[in-house]
Order: sequence, then C-alpha cells, then structure tokens
Amino acid sequence: MRAPRFVSTIWNTKGMARWILLVGVLITAVFLLFALCAPWIAPYDFNQTKVDGVKFPKLASPSGDHWLGTNDQFYDIYSRVVWGARTAVLVVLLSIVLSAIVGVLLGLVSGYVGGWFDRITLFLMDALYSFPSLLLAIVFSFMLRERIGGGIVAAALSLTAIYIPQYYRVVRNTTVAAREATYVEAAKAIGAKPATIMRKYLFGNVVQSVPVIGTLNAADALGTLAALGFLGLGIAPNEASDWGYDLSRALDDVSAGNFAPALWPGLAIILLVTGLTLVGEGLNETLNPALRRRRLQKVTLPPRDTTDPEVVR
Repeated sequence: MRAPRFVSTIWNTKGMARWILLVGVLITAVFLLFALCAPWIAPYDFNQTKVDGVKFPKLASPSGDHWLGTNDQFYDIYSRVVWGARTAVLVVLLSIVLSAIVGVLLGLVSGYVGGWFDRITLFLMDALYSFPSLLLAIVFSFMLRERIGGGIVAAALSLTAIYIPQYYRVVRNTTVAAREATYVEAAKAIGAKPATIMRKYLFGNVVQSVPVIGTLNAADALGTLAALGFLGLGIAPNEASDWGYDLSRALDDVSAGNFAPALWPGLAIILLVTGLTLVGEGLNETLNPALRRRRLQKVTLPPRDTTDPEVVR
C-alpha cells in the first residue's frame, strides 16, 4: 500500500528541513495532548480557587498540592497552564479555519470572475491588510465583546479578520495566473460552468500553499491572542484560561520577586509559538520543490551473468 503523496514527500526529504519539521511537530503535539486531555491532566479546573470549601493559598510556592504554585488570584498555576493550552488551540484552530475558508473562496471567485467584483474585493482586502494586525484585532475585539461577549468565539473572530486578506491575496494571484491555462480553456470549450471549473480544475491547484500559510499564521495568531489577553481585551477570565491574561496579572508579582506566576504562562507561549513556527518553516522547505532536498534512492543493479558470452565480451 502506497503512502499518501504528502507523507512520502516529507519522508523522502532530508537535511535540516526535515528535522525542523519533526521538532516543531513534537513540540506542538505536546500542547495538543494538553489541550485534548486537560480535564484529566490538570488537577483543578481553570477557575477553581478552593477544595472542599478551603481556599487555595495566595502566591504559594510549588508543593505536592500545587506543582507550580499559585498566583495572586488563588488559581493553581499548573492547571491554568494546561487549560490555557486548550484555549489557545481552540482559538487558533477556529480562527485559521474560518479565515482560510473565507479567504480561499473569495480569492478563487475574485481571481476567476474578475471585473468590478475583483476590484472591489481587492480594494477591501488591501485596506484590511494595510492595518497593523494587533490594532485590527483590538478594534474587532471591542466590537465583538459588546455583542457576543468575551468568550472563545469572540476571540477567534477577532483574529479571523486579520488573516483573511493573506489567504485571499495568495489564492487570487494564483487563480489569475491559472485561469488562462490550457486545461481551463479546454474545460470552457466542452461547456463546463464557472462553478465547475473553479471547483474541479482550479481549487486543487491554487490551495497548495494554504497549509504552509496556515501553520505560520497559527504562530502569529497565538502571539496576537496573548497580546489581547495581556491588554485585557482577550478572553474573560471566567470564560477560559488565557496565558496572556495570566502574564499580565503576574507583572506585579515579578516586581516583588515572585517569578513563578509569570514564568510558566510566558514559557508556554514561547514554546508553542516556536513549535508552530518550526512546523510552518519545515512544511515550506519540505513541500516547496525549489527548496527541498530529496533523499537519494538506492539503486540496485541485477547480478551480472558471467555465463553469457555477450556479457563476457
């Protein structure tokens, strides 16, 4: 049974690109495990401050009951870090999936149809793209918090608006170049409708770079989410655990000489951003034919037949 082309391409790649991808996948997999198994890994809930009516100690040192200690809000730091992985993964996945769906569809239709629709859409996407990503996320966060609250969905939608233009520009430019290809002209000649051409002939050829963009955007989305939480514009503390919010609350503790409340959420942000970045860079160098180095295949020649007089000569 042959392995899928995607898997075989990665397997046959050698050099630094393969190791970058493997290290990134390993780091990301650890946080995915935390996200999926948070109820079983974390000893307490993300907003739990007491057990059997007894309140947790404030700013306690690491112990058997609190492996990484507690913060100034009586939360268990280890539990907040584990539950924060689930929040980060949910927000990042939701925002990247939504932005990819909207951006790819808009780019595909805009690039193929052209005309006034392409000009208006391109103008709107360029206008969004010209704003700093964090500033745009803050604006959308303000707008959404008043309507749907400060939960995971609101945070994901705030990030979605940032990345739609990136998918749109890539897919639209690729579609503009591909719509004049011979196979598209042949599909038009046999009477294929525009929707059929975009779905069957163009879509598979213009989305090849989307997975790479998605992994790189995931790292940026995590940093933006942490920045929103740090500014108090991210997820409400009673809705889910947010590493950026915990880092903001720990600033006063750091100035007082207690580094644990800031160390662990900050380290979690750094590690997951690093893992996602390595996955994106590894995929780019692995899947890009101009960058990847293929593993040489061993060639085995058949044994030489010395009894054949033609071979002996």
